[in-house]
Amino acid sequence: MKFIEATIPGILIIEPIVFSDERGFFFESFQAQRFAEAGIEDVFVQDNHSKSNLGTLRGLHYQIQQPQGKLVRVISGKVFDVAVDLRKSQPTFGQWEGIYISADNKLQVWIPPGFAHGFYVRSEWAEVVYKTTSYYAPQHERTLIWNDPKIGINWPIIENQLPTLSKKDQQGKLLDEAETYT
Repeated sequence: MKFIEATIPGILIIEPIVFSDERGFFFESFQAQRFAEAGIEDVFVQDNHSKSNLGTLRGLHYQIQQPQGKLVRVISGKVFDVAVDLRKSQPTFGQWEGIYISADNKLQVWIPPGFAHGFYVRSEWAEVVYKTTSYYAPQHERTLIWNDPKIGINWPIIENQLPTLSKKDQQGKLLDEAETYT
């Protein structure tokens, strides 16, 4: 397993060693000792699984209390996965990191607590699974608007097609209005 530092410190891209043969493939998607050696010593308490259609944008979500670290991967399809730094004490506050993850490339992304997270589906459909370091707490969930011009995420939106958003995601807040971390 290879751990690659992203542009924003703390975010890691995890590239597995894949063993393939005529039967298919095998790889480790998680191994506590290797993750700890890479600096991820958090305990995962919950697994989430979503399926979304082409053009769906989920996010940008975070929990203002009980912040969640997320280990994200795609088991079918392809998404553009995004994290936005909401830690005011960091020089990267308000900056974003985006990476394509897919069933084909088998990459995972570690997003530590203190970030908003979202993804945009670029295949007919995609299934995303992610582990979290804190339980889902709807009373603490917040949504950052996906198209805040101050953040300037370069989403790979399908030409002439607005993304499919939930009502909650349509009502996300601008960074200047959002609750953030210290």
